[in-house]
Amino acid sequence: MARPIIGIISNNELVNGQYPAHTGGQMNSQAISKVAGCIPFLIPADPTVVTVEELLETCDGFLLTGGRPNVHPSQYGEVPTPAYGDFDENRDAITLPLVRACVERGQPIMGICRGFQEVNVAMGGSLYPEIRDLPGRDNHRMPPDGTLEEKFALRHCVSLSENGPFAALLGSPKVMTNTLHGQGIKEPGSRVVVDGYAPDGTPEAIYIKDAPGFTLSVQWHPEWNASNDPVSRPLFEALGDAARKWQAAKSAELASA
Repeated sequence: MARPIIGIISNNELVNGQYPAHTGGQMNSQAISKVAGCIPFLIPADPTVVTVEELLETCDGFLLTGGRPNVHPSQYGEVPTPAYGDFDENRDAITLPLVRACVERGQPIMGICRGFQEVNVAMGGSLYPEIRDLPGRDNHRMPPDGTLEEKFALRHCVSLSENGPFAALLGSPKVMTNTLHGQGIKEPGSRVVVDGYAPDGTPEAIYIKDAPGFTLSVQWHPEWNASNDPVSRPLFEALGDAARKWQAAKSAELASA
């Protein structure tokens, strides 16, 4: 049997400031292929060229990646201001209904950074425009200077619920992670369980209560050094295992039809 297909949500960007492109980080594809053991499949985040229904039938699971543009605040009842940054409403139009469909179907899905925020918004939650502007909060943004190694370096601890799924998967209630985000969860959405926090109280790990499938999502970037990092590797391995389970169930259903 062929490897399961993990759809990787792309970002809409202008190459050299003028050529429109759907882009995806190579670290995400490497993590899906080498660690999850699945086929990475880059999805154009544009509802005019692909439908959510087509994606659900084509892929065995999904990775909602990070991205510079943010979820449009109108998706959670806020008025956009400059503090919210740039937006990618085409991506919103794909990812938000995709999350809800995957949760309902039990189809595996994992969110990273913006993807983590998309999962929360899709389930009815809201976001702060800038974590570092909140009293008592730290600056979680990517350092502006330095090498990739320095930018993706482990920067803070995440405290996980001792009896939650993240601690069980990662083998510890405390893990070290990188941090490269500006926005963060304000109000968790319906059934969104915050299972891990940064030292300043920022939500860092979530899952969907009573979802029939894999829904673990993180605010940090586990795609960096995913093959070797003891926190990143189990996350992608679990996503791959969930995708193989979904693929096997789908194959059995087709065989019995």
